[in-house]
Amino acid sequence: MLENQTTVKYFIIKGISDDPKLQFPIFLLVLLMYLLTLSGNLTILIACRHPLLHTPMYFFLGNLSVLDFSCSTIALHRILINFITRDKTVPFFQCMIQMYLFGSLGVTELLILTVMSYDRYVAICKPLHYHRIMNNRMCTMLASLSWLLGLCQVLPHTGIIMSYTCYSSIEINHFFCDIVPLMKISCNDTTVLELLFLIEGLLPMILMPFVLTFVPYIFIINAILKISTSTGRRKAFYTCSSHLIVVIVLYTTVASQYLTPNLSSTLDSKKLLSLFNAAAVPMLNPFIYSLKNKDVKRALKMTLSKCSFALN
Repeated sequence: MLENQTTVKYFIIKGISDDPKLQFPIFLLVLLMYLLTLSGNLTILIACRHPLLHTPMYFFLGNLSVLDFSCSTIALHRILINFITRDKTVPFFQCMIQMYLFGSLGVTELLILTVMSYDRYVAICKPLHYHRIMNNRMCTMLASLSWLLGLCQVLPHTGIIMSYTCYSSIEINHFFCDIVPLMKISCNDTTVLELLFLIEGLLPMILMPFVLTFVPYIFIINAILKISTSTGRRKAFYTCSSHLIVVIVLYTTVASQYLTPNLSSTLDSKKLLSLFNAAAVPMLNPFIYSLKNKDVKRALKMTLSKCSFALN
């Protein structure tokens, strides 16, 4: 333990487990999940380049794929590097950058999911005006605004953490630099940051996107129930169910991780939630959203056949 530490040049990443016997299985599991995440989301991006998928829904899915493999890379690369190099140290500023990028991209993902909810609302409740409302300009503006707000939202939290000069330990009980475990080892007064979590976190980061995501589904469900044919209702529900499942899972894990920073939940339980959020959700998203979709499969086959023809 370090008392009254005024200068921290590096932190030590504890990782998921201290048990030497578990290090290799954890490495293999994380590597497999990361490779599946990377391949799945890159496949979606390749498919979305095809003219068949030049629609607002797949434009936002492309943004979501970029966010998914970026967040996964930021969070999981320390586990892989630590196992290969046996070096668990991370420089202070590199730690701050990692914390900022993961947080800001996470907020951006919530906002993109909110925009996707609005897109589904327009598609189902206002189908005749869909292409007029969700034109290229509107889609670009909504996506750009989501990225801008996400990148700005976490700046105050990062600034406060960077101003801390006292840490009771340099060991971070996590598998990457995240804001909650950093708060746990700081011996500075974290009251301001905790209030910022609850006030700014509940309203702009969690509650507002949550409300803006789920309120359209009240109108969507109402519109689906009014569809006369069972085939039409099933098709309309199918276009929304994947998005709704991912949103519920993501909001549940995010709220459990970040809205109770210093309450009874342990960092070990938060590590498991964080691993699920950083590894499992980005890995499953391509399969839940698009890889089972006939249009995606068709576009992917046409793209790959065109590439093979060009190579021959």
